[in-house]
Amino acid sequence: MGTGGVGYLAAFGGGLVSFLSPCVLPIVPAYLSLITGLSVQELAEGGRLHLGRVVRTTGGFISGFSAVFIALGMSATVLGHSLIHHQVLLTRVSGLVVLAMALFLAAALVLSRPWLQGEIRWHPQLSKFGPLAAPVAGIAFGFGWTPCIGPVLASVLALAATQHGAATGGLLLATYSLGLGVPFLAVGLLYGRLLGVLGWVRRHAFAITLTSTLLMAGFGVLLTLDRLIWVTSQLQNLARALGLGRLVVLG
Repeated sequence: MGTGGVGYLAAFGGGLVSFLSPCVLPIVPAYLSLITGLSVQELAEGGRLHLGRVVRTTGGFISGFSAVFIALGMSATVLGHSLIHHQVLLTRVSGLVVLAMALFLAAALVLSRPWLQGEIRWHPQLSKFGPLAAPVAGIAFGFGWTPCIGPVLASVLALAATQHGAATGGLLLATYSLGLGVPFLAVGLLYGRLLGVLGWVRRHAFAITLTSTLLMAGFGVLLTLDRLIWVTSQLQNLARALGLGRLVVLG
């Protein structure tokens, strides 16, 4: 696992947490129905009849928000690279941003304040875009702000700002998109079979998100103290001790 391995794991985990958050999971059926043109009942029934449509439209939706996130990640890296002579300071500031976003997310979960719960979304008239409706919906989703996704995305972007090369920042956000997108596709394909699992996650959404927020804060502390490389080194040693030395080339 290279020095970027922990960052990629954190980015993927951030995408998964974003999907499981109270701001996203409850509206997944509505989003899937919107982009596929199928009713929730038809999604639950599944079957091969709608398989191609679900894959095509959900894939377009994922591609839309992935393009937005990757572009933001590359931009953050380019901006961070302009401060390359202050790399340690940039890393520490990025850590403080992650900590601030973790606090914001925790506050949004615990406190009922309108300014914490506010959302900003673009609602395009998808019927005007024909076969491009699903990607456009994904782009709108990517540019939106919710009190759950926004702080996590901002944290991953802060990490991207510390990377070397726009491609690396883009890959980091692609990993975040993968963590968010794969569950979307899985639910679209297996909605009927996953109803029990989705119900369990909804019932425990608060605990899941709060636990993730604490992990996010811990990651912010590591960045602030500039100890991410040390953690990566420890994981490398653990992988070797477990006979998984080949995995240390990851990232």
